[in-house]
Formats: sequence, structure tokens, C-alpha cells
Amino acid sequence: MAVKKYYAVAVGRQPGIYTQWFGKTGALAQVEGVKGARYKGFATIEEAREFIRQHPETKSRVGGKQAPRNGANKVAQPPVDLEKRTIIYTDGSSLGNPGPGGYGVVIPSDGGDRELSGGFSLTTNNRMELLACIKGLETLSAPSSVALFSDSRYVVDGITKGWARKWQRNGWRKSNGDAALNIDLWERLLVLCKRHDVRFVWVRGHAGNPGNERCDQLATQAAAQKDLPVDSGYGAG
Repeated sequence: MAVKKYYAVAVGRQPGIYTQWFGKTGALAQVEGVKGARYKGFATIEEAREFIRQHPETKSRVGGKQAPRNGANKVAQPPVDLEKRTIIYTDGSSLGNPGPGGYGVVIPSDGGDRELSGGFSLTTNNRMELLACIKGLETLSAPSSVALFSDSRYVVDGITKGWARKWQRNGWRKSNGDAALNIDLWERLLVLCKRHDVRFVWVRGHAGNPGNERCDQLATQAAAQKDLPVDSGYGAG
């Protein structure tokens, strides 16, 4: 009998696919006490994705509660259909801002999760959040549909609200005339977003999402390494 490794939470506090049941970062924490929770364990990630796809309740729930009908509290973004999308979790951190920093990436798969990380001697949190997304997307050899999870509003809003493209069109100037920061990384990310169909999804940091928690560990560990290379783009705009 196959061991259940993937837990699909279609309706819960934080819908998604989890690789453990117990603990703060497990699926149980997302469904315990949630009325109408929908979840199940599977041997493969594809089966877990299919379970989420088959539950339309996901589209009408927010954090385990019924979505408001009067529109008073609109949902910032609709749930992601994970079917046939490559899932990428990302995170970045810096020990001081600026300071030594690192990024972490987790790409789940049936053959074993792929993990990426790296660090720099002097950088910023925002640069590492951006670089984590870039490194994750650069692993894809062919144009792909992606669900990319990040706890950075700077990154997610920069893409989903069109800020980065507006800055680019305006010669990397913001609407108030100030120069945009991290131009080198935004340019790389925008190129990758043209190549791939990327759905950016914001998740609350340190809130029990296992992919995000693992990325945070990888980023923090990378930032703490000795003899880190220089982030050549830091301070260049």
C-alpha cells in the first residue's frame, strides 16, 4: 500500500498541497475546526491537484469561511487552479536590511522536491525575494504554466498590479518620479514572465504553509554562510 505523502486541502484556512499532516506546517492545522473543510491524502502530487480541481467550493471560500456576498470585503485574488501548473515556492531574506542575504526555492514533484538556495554578503530582502522567483523560473527548460507562491507583497503586487511593467515603460521611473529599485532583477523577472504563464500567489509568511516555511529555512541558512559572494546588482539601481 502506497504511503500517503501529499495532503490536498481544497477548503481550509490556507488551501494548497501539503507534505505532512501534523504540526504547525501540516494539513491538519489548515482544516481543524473549519466548517465544511475539504481535504484528502494522496500518494502522488497529481492526484492531490486533481482533488483540488474537482472541488468548486475552493472558489467560494476564503480562509475556510464563506466569501462575503455583498462585496464589502472583496477577495484580493481568486484561488489558483493547480491542475497542470508547475508549483514553485519562493522566499528571500536578509540578516539586516541591507545585510547578508539569501534566497530559497522549493519545487515539489513526485520524484522528490527540488530545492535551490544561495546567498550574498550584502543585499536586501526585496532583492532576495525577486531572485528566488527568478531562480525558480529559470529551472524550467520549456515554456510552462506556473503557480508561484511568495510572501512578498513587493514582488506579487509588482507583477499582478502591473507596477513593474509601468516602471519599465516609464524608463524605470515610478509615478512620483522617483527611480525604481532593483531594475536588474525586475528586468530578468519580466522576461521570464513573458516566456512562462506565471500566476503569482501571495501567501502570509510564517503562517504554516510548508513550502513557504521550507523556503524561509533555505534562505536564512544561505544568508548565514561564510565567504558569501558579492551581489553585483545591489546599489546599481
